[in-house]
Amino acid sequence: MTGGDPARAPGTGRRALVVTVVHHPHDARIRHRQIPALLAAGWQVTYAAPWGDYDLAPDAAVPGLTAVEVRRARGRHRLAAQRSARELLRRLGPDHDVVLLHDPELVPTTVGLRLPPVVWDVHEDTAAAVSVRPWVPDRLRPVVARAVSGVERLAERRMALLLADEHYAARFRSEHPVVLNTTTVPADPPPAATTDADGALRVVYLGSVTVERGARELAAIGRRLRAVAGDRVVLQVVGPAHGEAEEVLRTARDEGALRWEGFVASDRALAMLGGALAGLSPLHDTANFRPSVPTKIVEYMAWGIPVVSTPLPLATSLVERSGGGVLVPFGDVDRTVEQLLAWADDPALAREVGRRGHDYALARLDWSTQAPAFVAALQQVADAGARS
Repeated sequence: MTGGDPARAPGTGRRALVVTVVHHPHDARIRHRQIPALLAAGWQVTYAAPWGDYDLAPDAAVPGLTAVEVRRARGRHRLAAQRSARELLRRLGPDHDVVLLHDPELVPTTVGLRLPPVVWDVHEDTAAAVSVRPWVPDRLRPVVARAVSGVERLAERRMALLLADEHYAARFRSEHPVVLNTTTVPADPPPAATTDADGALRVVYLGSVTVERGARELAAIGRRLRAVAGDRVVLQVVGPAHGEAEEVLRTARDEGALRWEGFVASDRALAMLGGALAGLSPLHDTANFRPSVPTKIVEYMAWGIPVVSTPLPLATSLVERSGGGVLVPFGDVDRTVEQLLAWADDPALAREVGRRGHDYALARLDWSTQAPAFVAALQQVADAGARS
């Protein structure tokens, strides 16, 4: 962490204060896509994230980037993080041209503060997400969902919005810029179905793990693969687990049913996809997932590995348009394992399916096509603030 408050340096371009109290400091969209896009465009960026609460050392020695500490919002313990963020916004906000918020709980922290223009980056259907938050009691979920809808209305009145998916537009009254949650697509990733140093074919899951994201299915898939294929095909789970999913994965790992890597920074995690037999997206049919393209599917396609996904509406559309994978019924472990073993027996077919997905991602889903729109949206907000 750099010491003291960041100060405006003579001759620099615009300054952005980027704040999250919920996301991991190395969140792919925030730290590995949006911030580098701003830095490459000549912006100075102050990045406030809960580094210490994740046992991380803040980024240092990145030209143009200043990392500062803020408390983490976790489970039902969120007020301390909101107070920490409000104090940080009060202290540092005026030194910047724009403030970029990444969490809905940050919206009300701006009320009553003298700040430059504020942007909220809407990552998900926020009200629907309440239905899968394990820390919200069942009886309170309708109340919390209504409160979140109120936050969304407040945000639309008081600040600019960015949407991570065009399907979120229905939640708001006005039109707002859409910056899709895509990824960087390598031009020539390793071919799918390449054995690792142990001679195994890896099936991967990338991303946070919860029960609703398929934790129990992952454990069952790992066990079935081990029983049928032994060490020839292994399941590798790359990402942190939350709630009940943590014990589910820990038990499966201790049994030897899967490899669980825990959280891995985005750049290294994505590279781990290269050469895998397939990528899994076993998300459940919940309101939170229906209006979004699962980012993991885009990442699997970017790295040229076949996708096995449940038939959520937008996942279905993407898999069918690209030809980059197959769809399996929700919770269908048997069908998933059957497909994985078929590709293990025919690696040339797996590579062809992966190649089709990669070709589609390279043409339509590369972050390089979204980065200019993201920078332009913040520039427009900053310019409007400077004129007011």
